[in-house]
Amino acid sequence: MTAGDRPLDVRAEAPARRHELIFETWASLGAGEGFVLVNDHDPKPLYYQFAAEHAGAFTWDSLEEGPETWRVRIGRTAA
Repeated sequence: MTAGDRPLDVRAEAPARRHELIFETWASLGAGEGFVLVNDHDPKPLYYQFAAEHAGAFTWDSLEEGPETWRVRIGRTAA
């Protein structure tokens, strides 16, 4: 995590809106930038969606793994 990583806390968002908001945030990143996702459940399905749709273009670094809060740094690669 770098000082420039902004948090994106989706815990208060409606479940149907969460992935849309996360992908919009990721799409707005420049190469090498990232954000810290804060979630109330394991975002493993989100990881698989990123892997299927953006293979090689994202980074995923787990920072905290529950049981109540999950934090993941999601970044955009330079490629």
